[in-house]
Amino acid sequence: MAMSSLDRQHIIAGPNFNRWLVPPAALAIHLCIGMAYGFSVFWLPMSMQLDYPDMTACRDIGFFNALTTTNCNWSVSQVTHIFETFIAMLGISAAIWGAWLEHAGPRKAGFIAALCWGGGLMIGGIGVFMHQLWLVYLGCGVLGGVGQGLGYISPVSTLIKWFPDRRGMATGFAIMGYGGGAMIGAPLAVALMTHFEADGTLGVATTLIIMGGLYFLVMSAGAFGFRVPPTNWQPAGWTPPDNAAENKKITSRHVHLDRAWKTPQFWLIWAVLCLNVTAGIAVISMASPMFQEVFGARLLGLAGDASPSAEQIAMIAAAAGGLVGLISLFNSIGRLFWASLSDKLGRTNTYSVFFILGILLYCSLPTLGHMGLAGLFVIAICIILTLYGGGFATVPAYLADIFGTQMVGAIHGRLLTAWSVAGIAGPLLIAAVREAQLKSGMAVNLVYDRTLYMMAGLLLIGLICNLMVRPVKEDVTMSDDELAIERAQSHEDNIASHAISAARGSFGLLGVIAWLAVGIPFLIGLTIALQKATALFTG
Repeated sequence: MAMSSLDRQHIIAGPNFNRWLVPPAALAIHLCIGMAYGFSVFWLPMSMQLDYPDMTACRDIGFFNALTTTNCNWSVSQVTHIFETFIAMLGISAAIWGAWLEHAGPRKAGFIAALCWGGGLMIGGIGVFMHQLWLVYLGCGVLGGVGQGLGYISPVSTLIKWFPDRRGMATGFAIMGYGGGAMIGAPLAVALMTHFEADGTLGVATTLIIMGGLYFLVMSAGAFGFRVPPTNWQPAGWTPPDNAAENKKITSRHVHLDRAWKTPQFWLIWAVLCLNVTAGIAVISMASPMFQEVFGARLLGLAGDASPSAEQIAMIAAAAGGLVGLISLFNSIGRLFWASLSDKLGRTNTYSVFFILGILLYCSLPTLGHMGLAGLFVIAICIILTLYGGGFATVPAYLADIFGTQMVGAIHGRLLTAWSVAGIAGPLLIAAVREAQLKSGMAVNLVYDRTLYMMAGLLLIGLICNLMVRPVKEDVTMSDDELAIERAQSHEDNIASHAISAARGSFGLLGVIAWLAVGIPFLIGLTIALQKATALFTG
């Protein structure tokens, strides 16, 4: 009986439900899995878990030996691959199980995501405790990555169906949580590691176990808060847009996943997301060192060729740390802002703004660096990060416009393989070009110029792909019979009669509690991020 409550047919909204209870449920899940962006707080402590390793035996230990050693500390480079693993698994799991999610419903998918992400962190904590790196990879990387993928896409289709009048805003709310999850999770992880410090070693294992348990509870609460609307449900007083010229890309029909991913529209939007993310994630991966190397001593008012003292170097690093905090903030805010604006501008126009503005900003960064204009450099980086986050939040609504809403969650899951590719390509590209230019003897403050111009070139290609997107042909869409079969598999075939009366309830006390439950932690994380960011202006 308990497990049956997870099934899609048992979570159809009744007359007293209010659709504004769905976004906080989605935020509860995304704020937890969004800790992915804050996982770097674990890398250095993970590399110093053993007090007295055998330095002779551990010298130049390879990656595969590091997976099972109990006598040698792991290197930072060996543990950072955990991030690449769960980002890759995010895209893979979303692509594999996206169609299943449409039939199973968001509650079951969200609960399984809670088990995988929360349980994966707990297994990873046990791996740190036992000093078995392979177990950390299995828990945090593989199992956690599956939780990331299912948790990321589980609210998307549901939100789009609840908010046909505000598709961008609805998905922006949820995906904003993924961008802001690190603002909450990273300070919490640092505080817990410090609290459980023993004999000079930070409590990484205990922290991962506690956070895994906490995330499981919060994500489960979010999953059980999901309801789905009956077939053909519409908000009171709203009518679907007609196919006027400005709405010609918004289809009134639906495309099956099996056909959608074979269309040129899918691959053009795939390229749009991949190129936007490649450019943005390259900046995220190198933001702190880039800021320090481009400006260096000039951040403290010294001459560019001055040699700062140890204390001044620490002040420069603190300023760079403030930039990282701002990146998380603007990444999160951009997701809601741009996705909501896309409801007014249209998805194609919004992505055109992303690419044109991004090209101008990337091309301006080298000049701002050469001129020593650190403040304008930071502003440009922050705007770039809003475009990065906005690209993630706007793409589900873009897919719904082009392919319809019936299988948008599954199509979105398949599209997220673009993130997996970009998550590897962006950091590799900027790091490789930087290293090559350093070896050629280029000054350290100039090594990012060529990469930034390359990112602008990628955005130009993305702009062209975006402008090539056209409505799908009629013969690609599902027939009425095919749609009926698909809805029967999703247990929607016998509930259309409730569409008129469903979800007309008031917001009420429950709504206030739900929004406060996700809003208060977000505001706390926001406050901490702003406090850290002050180092940019007071350091």
